[in-house]
Amino acid sequence: MKRRNRIRVGIVLIACVLALAAGIGIGSVMISPGDIFRILGNKLFDLPLPETLEASKVSIVWSIRLPRCLSAFLAGAALSASGTVMQSVLRNSLASSYTLGVSSGASLGAALVIVTGFALPLAGVLTLPLSGFLFGLGTVLAVIAFAARMDRGLENQTIILTGMVFSLFVNACLTLVSVLHQNYMQQLIRWQMGSFSGNGWEEVLILAAVLASGVLYLCCFTRQMDMMTFGEEAARTMGVNTKRTKMCLIVAASLLTGTAVCFTGTVGFIDLIAPHVTRRVFGPSHRYVLPVSALFGGAFMVLADTAARTVLAPAELPVGAVTALIGAPFFAWVYFKGRKR
Repeated sequence: MKRRNRIRVGIVLIACVLALAAGIGIGSVMISPGDIFRILGNKLFDLPLPETLEASKVSIVWSIRLPRCLSAFLAGAALSASGTVMQSVLRNSLASSYTLGVSSGASLGAALVIVTGFALPLAGVLTLPLSGFLFGLGTVLAVIAFAARMDRGLENQTIILTGMVFSLFVNACLTLVSVLHQNYMQQLIRWQMGSFSGNGWEEVLILAAVLASGVLYLCCFTRQMDMMTFGEEAARTMGVNTKRTKMCLIVAASLLTGTAVCFTGTVGFIDLIAPHVTRRVFGPSHRYVLPVSALFGGAFMVLADTAARTVLAPAELPVGAVTALIGAPFFAWVYFKGRKR
């Protein structure tokens, strides 16, 4: 089984490379894989470029498409890893940062920073991801506290329904912010629907740093997450401090989601789809589920962004609309399949 899973991981890695190559190459100007690798070789290793290669293609790949595709991959990976944690903590395949209100809370925090121009003295460019993290974490903690008051048993369905209610409320607050700041309305509305347009190397570096640190931290809890899938009581008997573990996992998941949302806007359902598909292929072990979900989600996000900017070219669809067209039916399928069981 381990050997089979390693082969599958290799296939997923190849799929990620192909998705990135497709995202970089497809557009109003088509760029072949060979030209892509020549440009990357020149920029990264100072290899010579052929004289026949146009300078405009070099600029398109290095300055526009590569940072956009990398930011899409990193954001998708962060959201998928976060969704994996939420599903593990709540033991429900319908749980995700999106359904629990983390994405909405992070969006509100980022919107407030955008319209007020607020910047922390020492944080600088990190003000936006920090605000997303804090508001996202505050929202999910409020959801859990409210659900506990409603249902002392803290049933998973209660938490998910409470999360959806809080998401609607926070989205209403976000709409109010947009209305009160008319000069930012177009920017906020476009941002709420999700877009990677305009993302550069600065966003890529921040997303990469947060994703690497977040996933490495979460990998330290894969054994505890495996135990918690059997229930909190069983996990406690096996020596897991469930309360502390759940809090650590929720904080880390909120950091990943908050950072991704701040730089990409609200993109839903990918944190629901990627963990579910990965579990179906690799089994329940979080040693595989967590990193592979991140890889799968990253590749999926790159393809969704590629479709968003090419299907109706020169117009560009919001990437959140593309993921919702796939994710909403998937959500319904998972829910009714669980009800049937």
